[in-house]
Order: sequence, then structure tokens, then C-alpha cells
Amino acid sequence: MKVYLDNSATSWPKPEEVYRAVDHFARHVGANAGRSAYEEAIASGRVLLEARILIAQLIKASDPAEIVLAFNATDALNMAIKGVLEPGDHVVTTSMEHNAVMRPLNGVARRTGVTFTIVQAEPTGFLDPAKIAAAIKPETKLVIVNHISNLIGTEAPLAEIGKITTDKGVLFLVDAAQSAGNTPLDVQKMGIDLLAFTGHKALLGFQGTGGLYVRPGVRLKPWREGGTGSESEMDVQPEMMPDALEAGTANCHGWAGVCAGVKHILELGVETIQAQEWRLTKRLLEGLAEIPRVKLYGPDPSVRRGPIVSFNIEGMDGGQVGYELAETYGIMSRTGLHCTPHAHKTVGSFPEGSVRLSLSHFNTAEEIDYTIESIRKLAAE
Repeated sequence: MKVYLDNSATSWPKPEEVYRAVDHFARHVGANAGRSAYEEAIASGRVLLEARILIAQLIKASDPAEIVLAFNATDALNMAIKGVLEPGDHVVTTSMEHNAVMRPLNGVARRTGVTFTIVQAEPTGFLDPAKIAAAIKPETKLVIVNHISNLIGTEAPLAEIGKITTDKGVLFLVDAAQSAGNTPLDVQKMGIDLLAFTGHKALLGFQGTGGLYVRPGVRLKPWREGGTGSESEMDVQPEMMPDALEAGTANCHGWAGVCAGVKHILELGVETIQAQEWRLTKRLLEGLAEIPRVKLYGPDPSVRRGPIVSFNIEGMDGGQVGYELAETYGIMSRTGLHCTPHAHKTVGSFPEGSVRLSLSHFNTAEEIDYTIESIRKLAAE
């Protein structure tokens, strides 16, 4: 049996309609968007517009022009962090953040003198909004929070944090790399000003796609500047959104796939996907919790979270566990520090890292039971 449990890195398999959409675009459209007036170029532009419309619908944005297309969530986070911050600014973030936040934030701090405070989450991964409020200073411009931990799946209380940032007049940036597509999001009700997402995970598309929601009235310095197909007589970046933050040739093939993936999500319903993934995740957590020598990270197995499980087997190297799972049992996982060393320090798995199993609604109960039994055999050796 082959079991794919690395969906937090890239979701697989994709819905059949995603494969068909990319194949159709490659064979029958293929043109660059926004650069010409012939039929195929116009059709390519429609793909990008449809992507904005569908993603705006998914996250409850008010206008498709608020959706800036990027190449991945890291690109979008850089766009937000470097587009907002100025010398003298202060940032509040958390100990559960990915390096896609921590590295650009440290880079900006070194170059400009921006300062930041890391709010410590609980060892279970949970974040107390009151600690965010307490860390905000008069010079704080931005709060950055990971919605769903890519290590243990715990969910940040976005609505509570959004109320705090709104009341204090501070911008709120959410890293939704692990949540856009499988967890309900409402940027307006949650008080979110900026939200970074990726197309190749729970949105069910392919690599090379991602984006940033930008609330109306929030102005960012361009992360990239260049050709947009608009206002070409000017030698400076256009100010209108989303062109102000987009430049160069878009991955139209990839966005055709994302459109099909988001349609699949909207037809099924995000809540339905979330419930299915939680049933499988809970089954996996409860099964692993019964195995001697298996150490689980995060809250009690009964506590709801995103479809992500991290563990180690006492006395075994995590890399070896991952290798044995793949080579002996056909189970695909990810091992190591998962680009989130602060989170590993928070939950107690640093520096050795952990073995991560991440699910999608395409997984089955049979696959989960097979995985539990395979880890049971490994732990008994």
C-alpha cells in the first residue's frame, strides 16, 4: 500500500478536475495574460480574474481586486512584511511561526532597525490573545500570526486577535499557508488586514501559486516591480490594485489548476472538508497515543486541530523512522524541523525535530489504520 501523508508540504492527489484544467490550458490557451487582445490572451486573463473571484469568495473578501497573485505563501509574506515595515517600527509575532515569517522579519530588522517581540505559545501550541495585547507598544505597526501550525495543527484564535489589533490600530497579517482551503476564513469578521496563502496545499493546485489578501486602505511598497500590461507608458509601478503589487508573467497554467481546486472546495464546503479531515486526524492521534514509545506533540488527542500530527519514537532517530515508513511500509511523511525551529522549541522537539504526518480529505480510514499499525510495528522493534 502507498499512503501519502505529506499534505502540509504539498497536497496530493489533486481532484481530477484540477489535472483537466491545467491540461486544457496548456493545450488550448497557453498565452500570456494581460498583454494582447487575441482570444487566447483574453482567455488567459480570465483565468487570473476567476482565481481572484474564487479566492475572494473563499476567504470572504469584499472585492477580487484585494487578491494579489504571487508565487507561493513565502513570496506573499515577504510582500507583506517588507511592504509595510519602516525604520522604527515594531512587530509582534509568535513562537509558532514558520521561517517564511521569521527570516524576512530578521532580515528587515538587521537592515532597518525594525524590532520585534516573539510571544511564547503554550507547549501545547495554543496562543493566548492576552499575551498579544500585552506585547503591543505605541510603535507597533504589525502583528503576524500563523493560523494553523505546520508542526502540530493547533489553530490560533484569529477573531480574538483581530479585535485586539483593530482596537489598537495595528495591522494584522495572517499566515494561512496551512488553512486556506480546509479551515473557514472570514477576513472581514476576523479583522484581518493581510492574509498570505498558497495554491499548492489545501487549495489543491500546483506549486508556483500563492497570494496575498490586502484590505482596502492598506498600502504596501511593491515587493516586485516591472511589466503589468497596464499603464505601460509609465516607468514606475502602477498604483492601482492589484497591479501595484504584481509584476512579470503570471503562472497562468498553475492558476487554472487553482481555480479548479477552489471550485472543488466550494462545492464540497470548507466545513465538510474540515470535519472529514478532523475525523481522520482524531483516529490517527488516538491510535498513536496507545502505542508504547510513541511521543505525540501538541494538545491531548481529543482536542480538535488541523490535519497535522507530529511524533517521535523513543530511542529512534526521526529520520530513520521516516525512511522506514517510506521504504518498508510505503508511507510518505516529513521529518526534521519543518522550517519552524521556534515551534519545535515551544513543543519540546528541538533540536531533534519530529516525524510529521499531514492528511487531506482524500485520505481514508483504511490508510489511517494501516499507518497506525505500521508505526506500532516500528515501535516494537
